Amino acid sequence: MLTFQLSVVALLVICIAHWVYRWRNPKCNGILPPGSMGIPLIGETLQLLVPSNSFDIPPFLKTRLQRYGPIFRTNVAGRAVVVSAEPEFNHFIFQQHGRLVESWYLDLFAKLFKQGENRPDGAYVHKYVRNLALSHFGVESLKGKLLPLLEAMVRETFSAWSNQESIEVKDAVSAMAFNFATREIYSSDAENFSQSLRDMFISLARGLMSFPINIPGTTYNKCLKYHKAALDILSVLVKARRASPDRMLKGDVLDHVLEDMKSEKFLTEDFIAQLMFGLSFVSFDSISWAATLLIKLLGDNPLVLEELTAEHDAILKKRENPNSSITWEEYKSMTFTLQVINETLRLGSISPGLLRRARKDIQVNGYTIPKGWAIMLVSSAVQMNPDIYKDPLAFNPWRWKDLEPSVISKNYMPFGSGIKQCAGSEYSKLFLATFIHVLVTKYRWIKIRGGGVTRIPLLRLKSGLCIKILEKNN
Repeated sequence: MLTFQLSVVALLVICIAHWVYRWRNPKCNGILPPGSMGIPLIGETLQLLVPSNSFDIPPFLKTRLQRYGPIFRTNVAGRAVVVSAEPEFNHFIFQQHGRLVESWYLDLFAKLFKQGENRPDGAYVHKYVRNLALSHFGVESLKGKLLPLLEAMVRETFSAWSNQESIEVKDAVSAMAFNFATREIYSSDAENFSQSLRDMFISLARGLMSFPINIPGTTYNKCLKYHKAALDILSVLVKARRASPDRMLKGDVLDHVLEDMKSEKFLTEDFIAQLMFGLSFVSFDSISWAATLLIKLLGDNPLVLEELTAEHDAILKKRENPNSSITWEEYKSMTFTLQVINETLRLGSISPGLLRRARKDIQVNGYTIPKGWAIMLVSSAVQMNPDIYKDPLAFNPWRWKDLEPSVISKNYMPFGSGIKQCAGSEYSKLFLATFIHVLVTKYRWIKIRGGGVTRIPLLRLKSGLCIKILEKNN
């Protein structure tokens, strides 16, 4: 009996040892990049979540880049990942979407946005959604329609803020950006529950990087519930708009896709509700973070604020009527403003990197990235490269005067790159430029509390940023 028990234990030990060995040494038709797969099942997830209080890349990535070089392997939440901070390789991968690589997302993001679902028409659907976004938030729409509407909302919002004791910048700008974008997406149809919808989306944004444990009470579980509740509301909107036989066309995104249902077979009511959800989410979170960081950085760097104010005061002086609206030509003339925006986005890369998945084995620098592995393109490391950006942790908008476009294209990717570049990039820059114009020409602010940076691994202000907005003539 004892011999049998010892045999079972020995067999169990051998099986566990073999499993651990296979975990640490995955199969590969070649040589894997250097690195470690961490602890079985969780990989190196806990190390990735160690917080840091700096704009610099996370300690998890920095120590491994120093130890292994610009390309290494790891495992996050049980997923095999190759991490790259090699600009040339990253640029190459961005050009290979649909050929060597495909989009890949962390678990919660994939569930919320229905990503990673295999569908034969995936490339066509992506092209349709991108063209849809560009038709409503691209350059032509910005020039012909959205710019005056955007400026009017920004002015109205700043006026309201100036009558409040204080605002928490991220939440306040999130509300403004969400309200503006959703008017273009589904007009005023959601007016009766716009507050609750907005609160759901803001809560979702806060929990996007939560650990994927679906147990009641966890952030992950709450996010899934917020998603379902928001989707239920949007489904009602879609059905109501579609069912109205004498509806007046409003020219918004919802009208656009409902009209396209006549010719596009993939457009179902469920798909459209999910599309409305995705567009609503991406319309506000990154913009509100950039605006919050912008105010923090301008407050910390008075010389930058001084030159920025001078540029916008000069624009006012050239107008026949100083109170007239921003023109497209004025926007394109805001050279220093766009340099400030570039520098803010360079420092403020929210996520450590952008994710793709290998569709087939990929060769790089003598190593093989196996088919099915995730690839993290570390934009934060590329944008902190001291060989490109001298003193990379400094907020220095003037550095952009001397950078060549060819260098920028491979070492600056706040909106992604290649065919998967964000369709809302020009909208985001225009939003921030308009925000800056109203802020520096009409208002000043006093910091009340907050502003400390933290990364776990998303970059955030750990206590937010609370300020008091004041009119300049007061």
